[in-house]
Amino acid sequence: MGAQWSQFFPPTPSLTERNLEPQDGKVFLVTGGYSGIGLELVKMLYGAHGHVYIAGRSVDRAQQAIKDIRTAITSSRGNLDFLHVELDDMRSVKEAVQVFKTKESKLHVLWNNAGVSWPPLGSVSKQGIELQLATNTLGPFLFTYLLLPLLEKAASDSATASVRVVWTSSQIIDLQPPPGGLDMSEVRTPPRDRGRNYINSKTGNCLLACELARRVGPSLGIVSLVQNPGGAVTNLFRHNLWMKWLALPLLHPPKKTAYTELYAGLSPDITMETNGCYVHPFGRIAPETDMPKGLLVAMKPEDDGGSGRAREFWEFCEDKTRDYF
Repeated sequence: MGAQWSQFFPPTPSLTERNLEPQDGKVFLVTGGYSGIGLELVKMLYGAHGHVYIAGRSVDRAQQAIKDIRTAITSSRGNLDFLHVELDDMRSVKEAVQVFKTKESKLHVLWNNAGVSWPPLGSVSKQGIELQLATNTLGPFLFTYLLLPLLEKAASDSATASVRVVWTSSQIIDLQPPPGGLDMSEVRTPPRDRGRNYINSKTGNCLLACELARRVGPSLGIVSLVQNPGGAVTNLFRHNLWMKWLALPLLHPPKKTAYTELYAGLSPDITMETNGCYVHPFGRIAPETDMPKGLLVAMKPEDDGGSGRAREFWEFCEDKTRDYF
């Protein structure tokens, strides 16, 4: 109960725009960076002189966000660019990475921030996959997989543990974790239950984060971790307004929850030894004792006392996306 209480009322963030080191020369990519938490994160990164790519589907919203940020932050030495990507369309994801590679040779931090919650029942992606699984998990998986060469290039001449992939979970995973971590039968055949599908998609990100850490951390020097930013007043609830109003007293301004993502991507607290960790609001590494037991077991491999569910889910994602590798 103490761990859950601290997520509703998190301690003061340790890393904010006020003590963030200059990020000159760094290339950052934030999906969904023109609204909500992502927008607040982009402001901080640009204010610290980073080169920030805002990735998303809406050119108009991105251009307006870029204009507003440049107007508000006139002292930045950084850059802002837009990258078109539709995470519910694997073809679009592949094309976005191809475009990005023509512009950049390195990527220092990827924030898989964008997501969708409670879409109309029966909504599916361009490839016919349940929309929340496609947008929240499979799209980011493919995006990350295709960007690995640029992350590896950045890691080769960057400070240890500074090149990172940040995945996004949700507070609901801590409050209502799936039994056993993740039911693969529900992943393969999604139920007609938007809440379950949302939880499964966000749990999947936890598993992908730790599995990527195991696969590329030691060999490529890339950190992969997952963060629960905390409950925020954003348009993630646009398909479920009654839930938004019900939860409103416990929600935080997007800027506060963006500190969680900032910490996950740039805090020196995170090292190769903590690769694969889970970050709680508003920026603190969650001890294993504060994590749901079923989730913790699912995140670990068999030789570390886990169930190997993370490996199984990774292989599922590979199978679903391999036509676009």
